[in-house]
Amino acid sequence: MKRRDYLKKIVYGSAIPCITPSLWARTDSGLWPYKTGVVFKSNWHNWPDTKWCGPEYWGNRLQDWEIKNGEVVCQVTDSNRSLHLLPVQIPETQIGFTVSIGIRTLNKVSATLEDGCLGIRLGGKGPTEDYRSAAVFGRGLDIGLLPSGKLKIGDAQIETGLNGLPEGFGLTVEAIARPKAETYELIVSITDLNSDQLLVQKHKNAASDQIKGNLALIADLKAENNTGSEIPSASFSSWSITSEELNSNAENTFGPVCFAQYTLHRKKLKLTAQLAPIEAIDNHSVTLQTKVNGQWKSMKTDKIDHPGRAVNFTLQNWERNEDIPYRLVVELPLRNKNEHYYYEGTIAKEPKEKETLKAAVFSCNFDYGFPDSDIVENMSKLEPDVILFLGDQFYEATGGFGVTFRGHFDKTCLDYLRKWYMFGWSYRELFRHKPCAIIPDDHDVFHGNVWGEEGKKADVSQGFGAPAQDSGGYKMPAEWVNMVQFTQTSHLPDAVDPTPVKQGIGVYYTHWNYAGISFAILEDRKFKSAPKHVLPKEAEVFNGWILNDEFDIKKYKHIKADLLGERQEHFLEEWVTDWSEGTEIKVVLSQTNFATVATLPKEAKTGEVIPSLYIPEKGEYIEGDRPTVDMDSNGWPSAKRDLAVEIIRKGFAFHIAGDQHLASFVQYGLQEHGDSGFAFAGPALNNIWPRRFWPPTKSHEHSYENPAYTGNHIDGFGNKMTVRAVANPHNVHKEPEILHNRAVGYGLVTFNKKDRTIKTECWPRFVDPKIQGNQYPGWPITIRQEENYGRKAIAWLPEILVEGKHRPVVKVFSYDKKLVHAIRIKGNSYRPKVFAKGRYTIIVQIPETGFVKKFENVRAKTNRTRTIQIKTDGVPAQTFFNRP
Repeated sequence: MKRRDYLKKIVYGSAIPCITPSLWARTDSGLWPYKTGVVFKSNWHNWPDTKWCGPEYWGNRLQDWEIKNGEVVCQVTDSNRSLHLLPVQIPETQIGFTVSIGIRTLNKVSATLEDGCLGIRLGGKGPTEDYRSAAVFGRGLDIGLLPSGKLKIGDAQIETGLNGLPEGFGLTVEAIARPKAETYELIVSITDLNSDQLLVQKHKNAASDQIKGNLALIADLKAENNTGSEIPSASFSSWSITSEELNSNAENTFGPVCFAQYTLHRKKLKLTAQLAPIEAIDNHSVTLQTKVNGQWKSMKTDKIDHPGRAVNFTLQNWERNEDIPYRLVVELPLRNKNEHYYYEGTIAKEPKEKETLKAAVFSCNFDYGFPDSDIVENMSKLEPDVILFLGDQFYEATGGFGVTFRGHFDKTCLDYLRKWYMFGWSYRELFRHKPCAIIPDDHDVFHGNVWGEEGKKADVSQGFGAPAQDSGGYKMPAEWVNMVQFTQTSHLPDAVDPTPVKQGIGVYYTHWNYAGISFAILEDRKFKSAPKHVLPKEAEVFNGWILNDEFDIKKYKHIKADLLGERQEHFLEEWVTDWSEGTEIKVVLSQTNFATVATLPKEAKTGEVIPSLYIPEKGEYIEGDRPTVDMDSNGWPSAKRDLAVEIIRKGFAFHIAGDQHLASFVQYGLQEHGDSGFAFAGPALNNIWPRRFWPPTKSHEHSYENPAYTGNHIDGFGNKMTVRAVANPHNVHKEPEILHNRAVGYGLVTFNKKDRTIKTECWPRFVDPKIQGNQYPGWPITIRQEENYGRKAIAWLPEILVEGKHRPVVKVFSYDKKLVHAIRIKGNSYRPKVFAKGRYTIIVQIPETGFVKKFENVRAKTNRTRTIQIKTDGVPAQTFFNRP
C-alpha cells in the first residue's frame, strides 16, 4: 500500500489505525507500515462527560471546552476559542502528515455571521519558543470553513460551492513537504460527516514556517453584540494525526494532577494537590503515596469535592531523616478501562542541621515571559531550601480573555483556575521537591487594589473598577474568595485563629517554623481599612490615591484606620516571644512592605501613568519626582504601620514582601531613621506596573553602580526609611523591552543560623546567577540578626554568661511587664540593650528542655561591667529569684 493511498483510507474512514492505550504512539499494528512516526487519535469517546478534555489538551478558555457524549464541545460562540494538542508539534524540519477532525455546528446564529472559522490551526506559535506558550497564545495558520461556506486557509478565502456551514462535516488536511521550495502543499478536503461523501477538495501552498508549531482545534465565531454567545458553537470528534516522521513527547501533558505544594511545620505535613476539573467522573480517586524502602505506600485517599479542584492531605508526626519521594495517583474510571495518572515529587528532609537556609523570593507574575523557563533554570542553580511566592501569582489579564466577574459560579471558578494553572505550569518544578509558602494578594482575587475591611462585601453597583475597590471589601462572592484561598494556602500550617471574618471568608495568617527559621505569614489586605471611608471627603480619594493636591495626608497619621487588624497584631505580639522548636531567626512574610518606596512625576495624581513612564538609560537620574501617596502600600495607615514595625522589631525579625514591582532593601525607622528592622521587597517576575524610586537628591553624584537615591528618606506618608538598594527600571537595549527594561527578576535570602546573618541577593532575569557581578546594583547585602532592632541603647543590662550545650532564649521585659525584645543568643554570652534607665525582668529559657530562669528587678546601667552566670545543664527546670 502506498503511503498516500494509506493516508487517504484513514481520511475517508475505510481504514482505522490501531491506537495504543496511551492515545498517541507508534503502533505495532500491521495497518501502519512504517517503523517510525505517529498515529494519534482522540479518546474522548471513552470519557464520561466532564469539564476537562484530558491531559493531552489545553483549552482556551478552560471553561469553554467540555467533553459531552464522547465529543469535545466548545461551550460558547465567541472569538479565538482553541483546544491545543500538547504532545505533538510540527518541527522546523519539513515532514509530511495528515490531520483530520469531525465537526458539528451547534449554534444557528453561526449561519448569520460574516466572519469566523471552525476547523484546525497549524503552526501555533506563542511569544516564546515553548509548546506551553503556543498552547496559551498560539496563533497560526487556520484552516476550516467560514460561516459563508467558504474555505479558509490562512488569509485566503476560497469558494467551495457550499451555501453555509454544513450541520456536520469532516475536515482533512494532508501536508506534503516540498523541502527544496521550503513550502508545504496542503490538500484540504471537506466531507459530509454522515455519508463520508467528498464535498470539497482544494490545494494550497504554505511556507514551512507557517506550519511549524502546535496543532489545535478552533471555534472562532464572534456574534455581534454577543448574540447567542453563551450557546455552544460546535462539537469536535475523532481527531486524528498520522505521519511516518512526526514524533510525540509523552511528557508534554498537563493534569489531571497539575501540581502540588506542601509545608512541614512541627512534624505536621500538609500537601495540597491541584487537580483538573475531573470531579464529575464517578468513583474517581486521588491518593497520596510515599516511597519507603523502594515500595510505594498509600497514606490517604480522597476525591474532589471543592470548587477549586484541590485536595488537601494532612499527615501527623512526620519526622524523617532523609528525603522521601511522594506521588499523587489519580484513578479515573473511563468507559473502556480504569486509567491511572501519576505526579511525583519529594518531601525534603527538614535541614535542621544545616548552617544555612536559603529562601527563594518571587512575586508579581504576569504572562509576558510565560512559561518562564529561565526562572526555573536559574533559581535551581542556587539550590534554595524553601520557595516563597508572596502574591499576585497572576493578573486578571493573564492568558488573555480578561476575567469573568459575573455569571455562573463554577464558570468564575474555572476562569480563575486557568490563570492559576498557568502559574503552576510555569513554576511547579521549583516546589515539586521543596516546601513552599504561597500567599494571595489583590490580583489573585481579581482586584487591582483590595482594602478588605474584615471581609465585607464590596459595592459593585457601579461595576468592578475603582469605585468598587474604594468601597472596601471583596468584589467577588465570599465562596469564590474562599475557593481561591483554599487552592493557594490550604497547604500552609493551620491558621493561628481560624475564626472567619465577615461573609464567612476564611483566614490563613499563621506561624511556619522550619529548620530553625520562624516565619510569621500575614494577611496585610484582609483587615485593612478603605481610605475613602476614613479620610475626609476633601482628600478626593480615587482607587486609593489622593487627587486633591492641597490635602496633606501626613496630618492624618493617627486617624482611626486598620492595617493588620487587632487579631494579627495580637498574633505578632505572641509570635515574637515564641522561640520554640529550635528557632534561631524570625522572619515576617507579607504581601507588601511597611514603607512606600516609590516616586512619581510631580504632576501625576495616580499611578495610572506608571506603565507609560520614560525608562532611563543606566547612569541617568530622573528629576522632578516626588514620593507617592499610594494607599495600596503598607506605608498607610501610618500609625498602624508604626505599630506593626514596633512589634516585629522586638523579635529582631527580618521582613520579606512582594507586590511593589520594584525591588528594594530598606531599614524601617520610627522615632529615628534606622531604629527598626530591615525589609526586602523582591522584584516582579513579570512587571505590569514598573514603579520607580527617584527622590529629590544630589543627582550629580549618581551612577548606576553607586546610586544617589540611597540613604535616609521620608515616604509620602511621613514614614522614615533608610534605603540601601533599589532596582529601578533601566533601558538595557534588549528585546522584548517589556521584559528586559522593567527590572524583573527574583531574590534569594540566606539565613545563616550559626553566624546569625541574613544575606539578601537580587538578580535580573536572563542572567546566570552563578556569575559574580550580575545582581542589581547594591546587592548582595548582608546584615546581622541583631541589626533588625537598630534602636540605639540608652543603657545595658548585665551580660549573661551561659554554661551548657544549649543556646537559651533571652527575653527582656520592662517594669510594667511589656516585652522589650526577645532573641535566642548566638554563643554563650549576651548583653541585652535597653532604651531607658530603670528596672527590668530578664527571662532566660530553653524551650526545648523546659529550662527557665527569671531575674526580676534588674537595674539597667550605662556601664557594661556586670555579669549573670547561668548553668543550663543539670539545673532544676524552673528557678526564680530577685536580683537588686
